[in-house]
Amino acid sequence: MPETSVLIVETSTPAASLAFVDASGTLAQKEFTSDRSHNALLFPPLEELIGAEPAGSIRLVLVGSGPGSYSGTRVGISAAQGVALAHGVPTVAFPSILALPQAENGAPYLVIGDARRESFWFAEIADFTLKTEPTLTDAHGLQTAVSTAVSAGHPIVSFEDPARYPLQPDVLERVRLGFPSASLLWRAWNNTDEETRTRWSAEPPQPMYLKPPHITPAKRSWLKT
Repeated sequence: MPETSVLIVETSTPAASLAFVDASGTLAQKEFTSDRSHNALLFPPLEELIGAEPAGSIRLVLVGSGPGSYSGTRVGISAAQGVALAHGVPTVAFPSILALPQAENGAPYLVIGDARRESFWFAEIADFTLKTEPTLTDAHGLQTAVSTAVSAGHPIVSFEDPARYPLQPDVLERVRLGFPSASLLWRAWNNTDEETRTRWSAEPPQPMYLKPPHITPAKRSWLKT
């Protein structure tokens, strides 16, 4: 049975949103558009949704982990953890790419993204589950993954303008924009099996890394130790 009194945070793309499921199971969603300013725009809708909720009334906080905007995702996770701390409840992060409109009825689809510096990523989704983890690849690998999806008749989804991908024009026409939302993240949570939800709950909330996190070397030699 789905939990109630749940806050859901989704800020992995500029089409950011928050949702709150109250004790009756009614969902209310607030949306806002942002890119690098999630920290400035997130709190007014958050206040509208849960400002009147007394401490301890929220039972769970869910947050999308991307992949997507790394800074936006980090801000969303930080805000989610702050609310969870105030209410004494857990924060659970899980992939935002499970919460796309194309996931209706658990239909399969391929998500693609630009990882910059001539690299790309893709992930296969079906039944509200990651069939493949987000995988880094080059242009050839992207073309192969997209061709396989086209042959299978699966939708291809991107958070970004399809024109940025090195694909043939007839293939580019098949790529559709799609953005996760807090309400769809809630749907994905409720359509996920208990074993997977337990695994997500046991993991520390953090953005979904496409590359291992690292410390950038200092550009000035006198800062190096």
